[in-house]
Amino acid sequence: MNETFKAFRIHAGKEFERAGLETLTLNDLSPGGVVIKVEYSSVNYKDALAGSGRGKILRKSPLNGGIDLSGVVVSSDSDQFKPGQSVLVNGSGLSEVHDGGYSQFARVPADWVVPMPDGLTAKTSMIMGTAGFTAALAIQRLHDNHQTPDQGPVLVTGATGGVGSFAIQLLSQLGYHVVAMTRKQDQHDYLYALGANEIVNSDVVKIDDASMHKGQWGGAIDNLGGDTLAWLTKSIKPWGNIVSIGMAAGVNVNTSAMPFILRGVSLLGVTSADCPQILRKKIWNRLGAELFPKKLDQVSVTEVSLEQLPETFSHLLNGDICGRHLVCL
Repeated sequence: MNETFKAFRIHAGKEFERAGLETLTLNDLSPGGVVIKVEYSSVNYKDALAGSGRGKILRKSPLNGGIDLSGVVVSSDSDQFKPGQSVLVNGSGLSEVHDGGYSQFARVPADWVVPMPDGLTAKTSMIMGTAGFTAALAIQRLHDNHQTPDQGPVLVTGATGGVGSFAIQLLSQLGYHVVAMTRKQDQHDYLYALGANEIVNSDVVKIDDASMHKGQWGGAIDNLGGDTLAWLTKSIKPWGNIVSIGMAAGVNVNTSAMPFILRGVSLLGVTSADCPQILRKKIWNRLGAELFPKKLDQVSVTEVSLEQLPETFSHLLNGDICGRHLVCL
């Protein structure tokens, strides 16, 4: 294949240089045995950091942005994949060490590729994207550490974002009492429609030197980090779990060892980038089956082009985005 195609390419060595549309050929792409005609990608917080230069994400430069992609196999050196087969890729080094999904064509190693699960399409898989995958992975971590609905309400911070939107849906479907935390007063109807039982403002967060607070939450999925995560560690009921999946509010956590020792609280981390492939496929197959978000059509979805990415990154990093932004190739 010698044709040219468009890609959103990021140049960031020791310092961020530039990012924008470029014309490429397959020879310009990172090596890999599977060539995919990309149909959809999505916009995640990490994508916005990388594409705007506001975060050092790339470990190699230049690279096409986009940590997600779905599309159709064009060619493959592996007998696991055939031309015309619908597939997806997320994390796995995309837009960190390997060209990502903001490109009309992608070339990746075969062992990164996930066959499109029954129950999903190229579009629905990317409406979920890494956000939906991460929410499902967080819930898997909760279940693996014995979180149950009868332990009490589960708080979801950063509730109107992509991960938050899916976490609320999935927790609600599984029978949890879900409390959404947001500062966006105009999004309450949206959160209730997704399955939130209660909504609290972000000003409930206490920033103090106390070793513990009254236990309020059975567990939590936290998108914010920083002071919010510190407060959560002190506010979880005995044997509850916090899954930490974001650090939009800060990377440092000033807390005490007491909740972990006296209450048995667990702090669980999640990363989509280096998730073992056997677990990655398990999570995607669950998203196509029993964990399929029943209110997927109620997730706020905005479709954008490659040309609109810089503006979208700015809105996301400024906290002005609700739901998911789908990149249409």
